[in-house]
Amino acid sequence: MSYMLIYIPLLFPVAWLLDKRGLRLIALAGSALNAMGAWVKLGSLKPHLFPVTVLGQVICGLAQVFILGMPSRIASVWFGSQEVSTACSIAVFGNQLGIAAGFLVPPVLIPNVEDVDKLAYHISIMFFMTAGVASALFILVIIVFKEKPPSPPSRAQALIQSRPAAEYSYVQSILRLLRNANFLLLMVTYGLSPGCLYKAAVLLNRRTMLICHTPGEEVNAGRIGLTIILSGMAGALISGLWLDRTKTYKQTTLVVYIMSLVGMIVYTFTLSLGHLWVVFVTAGLLGFFMTGYLPLGFEFAAELTYPESEGTSSGLLNVSAQIFGIALTISQGQIIDRFGTKAGNLLLCSVLFLGTVVTAFIKADLRRQQANLENEQTRLQGSNQIMDYGTVACKSNPINCHSCSLAYTHQESVARSLH
Repeated sequence: MSYMLIYIPLLFPVAWLLDKRGLRLIALAGSALNAMGAWVKLGSLKPHLFPVTVLGQVICGLAQVFILGMPSRIASVWFGSQEVSTACSIAVFGNQLGIAAGFLVPPVLIPNVEDVDKLAYHISIMFFMTAGVASALFILVIIVFKEKPPSPPSRAQALIQSRPAAEYSYVQSILRLLRNANFLLLMVTYGLSPGCLYKAAVLLNRRTMLICHTPGEEVNAGRIGLTIILSGMAGALISGLWLDRTKTYKQTTLVVYIMSLVGMIVYTFTLSLGHLWVVFVTAGLLGFFMTGYLPLGFEFAAELTYPESEGTSSGLLNVSAQIFGIALTISQGQIIDRFGTKAGNLLLCSVLFLGTVVTAFIKADLRRQQANLENEQTRLQGSNQIMDYGTVACKSNPINCHSCSLAYTHQESVARSLH
């Protein structure tokens, strides 16, 4: 919850900083705060130092404000139109990989022991490892991370970079985004899907605890979470590859939403069977489609809002996800306590159905793709002009038709090389 609450008010200053100072500063700030939070938590190994743990978590929460909106911006700045969605999905893949490590590492390093001192020792080992990895990543960012490539990877990006800085207003950019009806609809659908994913994970874990009565079987709760993350990593990567291949942003988004709804309905009405394998299969299905939706949302937003900053558009999507996540967390807890788990599942089904309907009303106004297509048309027109010039020159001088034909052939080869 602290991560959600921190993100909402801090998005706007961080997005402004991204527009004004660029990717490198944002990456440095995010990785530095992550390392700092990891080291702060090392000072919280005593029970009475729990506030220090909270402080470390808050610092790491600050770091995620800088990091979460970077995938679509990095993809647009560094990769061409045929690679941009795959690059964005790989960045989301990396984020999910870190979460998967969070599910895997703690059970391995921290045994279930009663001795408090021994438990603190094992926790300290995990904290030292986390701080070491975070510090190493911060150093790598300092050494490796560059602001942008020497030349723009696409015409769409070239047009943005050639825009005079004096003509850009961050406030006006926000206002234009909030007046974009298609983007507002996408904000609603994006907020609903991750919110349902977070609550579905909680419900899956709670149901697992009800199914498993033997000692030690509570470890399946962590395995359920890991299943969601691993299948989601595959879903994110596949969705990016598919988008680069087909450019079917709205159609893919709608299909993913429908499949998420189907998965939640299947889970709701098979829950009473009491079989653990059903929980695992459903967890994998929900993780695959709901996490696969994350890069879809980022890339669809970049298309709908071009030439606005991808960091701002993706940041607003994340704000929507945090707001809906908080609302669902509060309402879901009350519904489950009063009416049971099935009622909570039906609420998630209703939310996903609403998201599916709203997605159907989004128009596929692919502005970034249009900018890149205009570049291709310009190149084709330039090639045609070269070939037309050769033809006209040959007709105007039929005596030297042979040499003119050679010149035309040469110009034609030049035109082909432009493609």
